Amino acid sequence: MIAGEGRRYAGPLEKVNDYCYRIPKTYKKGMRVDGLIFANEALIQQIVDDQAPEQVANVATLPGIQVASLAMPDIHWGYGFCIGGVCATDPKQGGVISPGGVGYDINCGVRLIRSNLTLADVRPRLGRLVGALFAKIPCGAGQSGSRTFSVEELKTLMREGPRALLAYGLAEARDIEYTEARGRLDWAEPDWVSERALERGRDQCGTLGGGNHFLEVQVVDEVFDDVAAQAMGLSQGSICVLIHSGSRGLGYQVCVDALHQLAGVPAMYGIELPDRQLACAPIGSPEGQRYLGAMGAAANYAWCNRQVLMHDARQVFESVFGRSWQSLGMELVYDVAHNTAKPEEHEVGGRKKLVYVHRKGATRAFPPGHPDLPEVYRPIGQPVLIPGSMGTASWVLVGQEGSMKLTFGSTCHGAGRAMSRTRAVQIASGRRVEAELASLGVVARARAWRGLAEEQPAAYKDVDLVVEVVHRANLSKKVARLRPLGVIKG
Repeated sequence: MIAGEGRRYAGPLEKVNDYCYRIPKTYKKGMRVDGLIFANEALIQQIVDDQAPEQVANVATLPGIQVASLAMPDIHWGYGFCIGGVCATDPKQGGVISPGGVGYDINCGVRLIRSNLTLADVRPRLGRLVGALFAKIPCGAGQSGSRTFSVEELKTLMREGPRALLAYGLAEARDIEYTEARGRLDWAEPDWVSERALERGRDQCGTLGGGNHFLEVQVVDEVFDDVAAQAMGLSQGSICVLIHSGSRGLGYQVCVDALHQLAGVPAMYGIELPDRQLACAPIGSPEGQRYLGAMGAAANYAWCNRQVLMHDARQVFESVFGRSWQSLGMELVYDVAHNTAKPEEHEVGGRKKLVYVHRKGATRAFPPGHPDLPEVYRPIGQPVLIPGSMGTASWVLVGQEGSMKLTFGSTCHGAGRAMSRTRAVQIASGRRVEAELASLGVVARARAWRGLAEEQPAAYKDVDLVVEVVHRANLSKKVARLRPLGVIKG
């Protein structure tokens, strides 16, 4: 059972409007700002069923925190920060960086590939296609890929991100342009990544991993914004591929190492914390800079991992359909991260300042006109990719002005778990989850029954409800709904 599950949050919650609730900073000693949870009445009833709101209050005690401790409608219990948590800290006001605000799977994220294939093209070959993807792409915890990089090659990947893969024929220049931050955090310091982390990452670039990670073949089921969909190359009935993965064992080890290194650091700087899982360091301190450098390296590696996964998926489509991926129109729509901390300029109290935005299980959602977006997306806003859970829809949205005013340019990252993996396995006992998915028209392949049981649709909140909240709150706007056809996972 996840810590916090089954212990209902009993603290104060004040309704701000139909899509936002407040935890007042008077609730707990040490809170510097309020907590704000974006949710509607239906979702808030689920959210208070675990202790995730308590974590929102805890994060509000961090030095240098700006405006509020924020949570998206897919909020659930996590390590230190809730999953779905957002926090911006100002280094000029003693702001800290916290690994708990990034998570173990650094730069876990989502990549969407469009195509000119239609449902009629794919339906007769769907079983073969899913089988070929499952055979080609390593799935599951601890799985190795077909490529092993030397330590120096690995450090180059961690320093440069996917642009380093151009030399291997595993990336195209356009792929990099349509990746968040162009796939590179330029403060990455691979030399600050431990030997253990390097060893874990050498043969895992191009692997899917386990848990909620997946590769899914989808069809555009409904379009809500024709202009934005056209800019992304999406149309009703067209086929897409959605990839959800992160930095694998390398990123996990970077987090483990950082938590060990930072265990006694708050006390060194006179920082009192309500939860030791919020271990942190001042951003400008040697300890803070060391974590940022290692975290940046892991984030760049994660972008490389998703890039190689896309390359391999393209090859499978070429084999199954007998045409080049270029002729199939398999271009990258966008790649978004949802476990990072990055320096960004935001308006706070009427003036612009540089803050470090922690997004843990939250997605960047910059609005139209933002200079960090590819030129083609500046008129519509940043593509936002919200994955579902095998049997439920995924969503494409675009960032809106409300995100900059309310959430430091952030929105939700998925449906959010409604129960622990242990509980999901318990309720799946005696059932054939793959047969249930087949009855919904979804071909699923996994390395083990448990992987399907843990990630069954019932284990998650209603993704349509979650998306409705961020749409109504003006954090991001609906563009298209994607229906799953086939999925592979660990």
